[in-house]
Amino acid sequence: MTFQEITEIEYQEFWENHPLKTFLSSPEISKLRKKSNWETYYVGVKEDDKLIASTMLLSHKRHFSKYEFYSPRGFLMDFSNEELLSFFTKELKKYIKSKKGYILRIDPYLIYKERDIDGNIKKNGIDNSSVVSHLLQLGYKRVKEENMEQVGWMFSLDLEGKTEEDILKEMKPNTRNTIRKTEKFGITVKEISYEELDRFQSIMEETSKRKGFSNRQLSYYQEMYQLFHDKEEVKFFITELNLRNYIDGLEKEKEEKEEKKKSLSDAKYNDGAKKNLDNEIASLEKRIKESQEIIEKEGKDIITLSGSMFMLIKPEVIYLSSGNYEEYMKFNSQYLIQWELIKYGIQKGFKKHNFYGIPANINTHPKDYGIYEFKRGFNGYVEELIGEYELPITWHYQLFKIIHRIKGGK
Repeated sequence: MTFQEITEIEYQEFWENHPLKTFLSSPEISKLRKKSNWETYYVGVKEDDKLIASTMLLSHKRHFSKYEFYSPRGFLMDFSNEELLSFFTKELKKYIKSKKGYILRIDPYLIYKERDIDGNIKKNGIDNSSVVSHLLQLGYKRVKEENMEQVGWMFSLDLEGKTEEDILKEMKPNTRNTIRKTEKFGITVKEISYEELDRFQSIMEETSKRKGFSNRQLSYYQEMYQLFHDKEEVKFFITELNLRNYIDGLEKEKEEKEEKKKSLSDAKYNDGAKKNLDNEIASLEKRIKESQEIIEKEGKDIITLSGSMFMLIKPEVIYLSSGNYEEYMKFNSQYLIQWELIKYGIQKGFKKHNFYGIPANINTHPKDYGIYEFKRGFNGYVEELIGEYELPITWHYQLFKIIHRIKGGK
């Protein structure tokens, strides 16, 4: 086995055909990081002149002209091959040290233990505990969940070999009914262009303020669009509702309920049915009134409800970012966006719809459990990745840890 620098083209070809590939380990991400002064290196291990392991290394200057190295979702290799992992690690340490690096961070796109829809470990399922043990033996140090850069827990739905009807049948009844309601309301899902990305950013800004997270700048979404959209590997969507059409539908439904009530006799056994119809009519009247008030307030008939960003790199569709205008969350338009992209995934031959991040240890009902419950409604399973690790390269690692601790960092 030989360790060596490789070209971006060599890495790209290896990445394209590797089962652990994801958008975060793509060369395009290095171009995004370059705008924040990260340098990129491509290295690998060859055997009989054939690449058998590789990674993209991103490097950023930190303290005292020493460099942090990061392999996003790396490495691309067979982690069960302990000899290969040991050799790669040993050579990486030498290589990074020669580049004035003091640390290597990795967060492999590798399942830790296979779990079911409730987050419980599956008996006789995938178990990469031995990989974790070997990483620790090699000197890697596990990063705490709350300090990880990328998501460690995900929720996914298999699409391979399934039809739209199969997926619908397997959904939770409430989710299926909600999707049907959004379709009945006349909500539309629209893919937006580069020039319209400010609409998506506006939705994310409102959501971030409400939920207390830091929103990306418009430039981030623009750069992701420029890097991935030509190959249809990123798509941005918004949902819209024509309130005039929506009101017309409500009025029609109200008339039908009123006609149905009129058709009932005055017999005592119809009292319950009449009461239910009265409640339904009152609910429709309330929705009509609320919609008319929105039109008056906004001064327009068509309103924007929500937005989502998806990465589409086979084998999976990844639901990366989303936001809603709070006052319009009652329309549940995010359910429709998911359904549209699930259908897209089936049509285009994707194997998996990845709803992406959920809170860790979901079977203990942690904070933000509602995020998981929304995704769980589509059916699927929990995925726990093996996590993030730091590999100390020089004694500066411990020094910088002390400095960060004093400053209150991670």
